[in-house]
Amino acid sequence: MTKKAKSETDKPQRLGKAAYIEQLAPLELELNDMARWLQHSGQRVLVLIEGRDTAGKGGVISAISDTLNPRQCRVVALPKPNDRERTQWYFQRYVPHLPAAGEIVLFDRSWYNRAGVERVMGYCSEAQVETFLKQAPVFEKMLVDDGILLFKYWLTVDQVQQEERFAERLADPLKRWKLSPIDLEARARYADYTEARNTMLAATHSKRTPWTLVDFNDQRRGRLALIRDLLARLPDHAVPEPALEFPPLPYPPLKERFKAGFKAI
Repeated sequence: MTKKAKSETDKPQRLGKAAYIEQLAPLELELNDMARWLQHSGQRVLVLIEGRDTAGKGGVISAISDTLNPRQCRVVALPKPNDRERTQWYFQRYVPHLPAAGEIVLFDRSWYNRAGVERVMGYCSEAQVETFLKQAPVFEKMLVDDGILLFKYWLTVDQVQQEERFAERLADPLKRWKLSPIDLEARARYADYTEARNTMLAATHSKRTPWTLVDFNDQRRGRLALIRDLLARLPDHAVPEPALEFPPLPYPPLKERFKAGFKAI
């Protein structure tokens, strides 16, 4: 057997949908336990989800947030800065979205845009990147010193998988909105993104604010791995669920009734 053939057979099979749902279910329960603990403790959790285009950022964010109270779990995906924001301190527009007591905030991309897409696509100067790489650890230290529980994840994906996902988006009219001219231009810059990422990781990884790399070549396995890691790194979050009484109605259930004149479908 050739080395190539052996490596192909050694690759784990993609996790099927049924197995994924089965493994996700207990994690969803634990995520809700975590949310109840947040409310009880007043802790603040901030999760940065970073990675290349098609890595699976939106999917894992949905897997975390879908069963949580949207008033408590917020997803932040900021558009490109407007003219006014471009004149501000770079981190300024992110500050209003930081979590308050009892909240978990999930950033779908974050201030690390400056060290990634902005740098590779030429949207900022090298001097601005150097300033960012010096300020980001200081900014994050301030957040952690103030008590925010900060988690930074980078989703890894090989270019062969990225190409397959780009092609899927192009072929699927329900996913076409995910493709933009910038995405297509970025396809040819995989190596440039790798170099920018490596520089960013080296400059912003520390003991207090570490990066965690998650293999997302199989997105379902990647989601499960990330959620398990997040839950394992949080303090013990076992809080008894308050008992709620649910007595029967003292009368027969009523029907919805409206006055005439409204359209009903």
